[in-house]
Amino acid sequence: MSNSQENTRISMQIEELACELQKAIEQKDVGLVTRIVQKIPPGELPHILWQLGLEDQTRLMELIDSDEAAELLLELPESQAADVLEAMDGVRAAAILDQMPSNEQADLLGAVAAERSEEFLKQMMPGEAEDARRLLQYRPDTAGGLMITEYLAYEESLAVDDVIQDLRENADKYRKYDVLYIYTIDSDGLLRGVLRVRDLLLSAPHQNLVALEVCNPISVHVDTPVDELDHLFRKHRFFGLPVVDSSGRLVGMVRRQDVEEAMAERASRSFLKLLGIAGGEEIRSMALKERIKGRTVWLSINLVLDLIAASVIPLFENTIAQVLAIVFFLPIISDMGGNTGSQSLGVTLRELAAGLIGPRDAWRVARIELPLGVVNGLVVGILLAAVGWIWQGNVFLGAVVGTALALNTVLAAVLGAVMPLALSRVGIDPALASGPILTTITDLSGFVLILGGAQLALPWLLM
Repeated sequence: MSNSQENTRISMQIEELACELQKAIEQKDVGLVTRIVQKIPPGELPHILWQLGLEDQTRLMELIDSDEAAELLLELPESQAADVLEAMDGVRAAAILDQMPSNEQADLLGAVAAERSEEFLKQMMPGEAEDARRLLQYRPDTAGGLMITEYLAYEESLAVDDVIQDLRENADKYRKYDVLYIYTIDSDGLLRGVLRVRDLLLSAPHQNLVALEVCNPISVHVDTPVDELDHLFRKHRFFGLPVVDSSGRLVGMVRRQDVEEAMAERASRSFLKLLGIAGGEEIRSMALKERIKGRTVWLSINLVLDLIAASVIPLFENTIAQVLAIVFFLPIISDMGGNTGSQSLGVTLRELAAGLIGPRDAWRVARIELPLGVVNGLVVGILLAAVGWIWQGNVFLGAVVGTALALNTVLAAVLGAVMPLALSRVGIDPALASGPILTTITDLSGFVLILGGAQLALPWLLM
């Protein structure tokens, strides 16, 4: 069987599982839902969850066990997971949050509305809520915002046997911890050292931890920014670093993987902002109103900037034939098409990188993107039509340029959404090739639309 046939077979299986899962959710068959979820390959979970939609995602989280729901919820982008939590009953949402690592709890609680966040905290287990409240006070791009509170720390005066006894008695609790190191503290909670698990297990039971610890370990302050954390992890081959407060008390541990994810997320947000996604984050499951708000304002601002840049052309109006006034709008049409396509392109690249969509979703993505493209096209098209009408006093000129821009905007939005998927299907790097190809096509389509429209409306433009 060829790779193409194998990919097609896998795609069909995934689509069947998605349909089965949706039906099972509608039937509220808990057992069937659990069995289907367990059959889904881990890499396909984000894709299938993305297809369900908010209502079915919420029903799914309410049907399965809290710990399983927590794992699934963490497969979703933070904004989408926050939407699911906000749509849920407070008690159920709190039960799911209780099963998450402390840093993930804080991230999601910070992403939901303040009143709902407080409601969830009141319903959570006291210890979990206390940890989450503590983490919420720190900025998310600092050690305090990224750290976890699930770590092991013992007073250095204890004996090895005391620690091993505690590990045995609390095995169920500690089993969920990401145990990388064991830290030692004094009676006031100040960080004193770090202990390797190997040294603990191979030492005499009566040995005190103070004799085994590595004193004065590298630590970071709760306000250490993510850039410095990234530098430290690049310099040292640590899996995690202890986090201390201003008094030197141990308050958490920041892991290498969380810092790497934070740096990647920041790069993704910066990339999307450069492409015109105002909030630095968008996925197509968001409400249309929110997506319009995140894009249309940026497009309107760019329209004004393009008008300013092209305003030097009317200075030579006396040397240009009457109909050649249409030339003033050519760079605007082409540039706005490129801007619209870049926004759509950026969202697709992010969803593709996150595993939410694949080449097989091209038609689905195009259908979801089309309404937003139409709204944006109407907004900027009407604005440009008004400029053309007021500037030349010719309503037909306004209609030509406005229609051309509106159509090119819709085309660019849909094209930018599906092009990375098409390129990925044929084995071409979408991040590398999508931009240049998209710009070329939108420029050509913009020129054809405006010049073709002007040719058809020529008698009215000369009135």
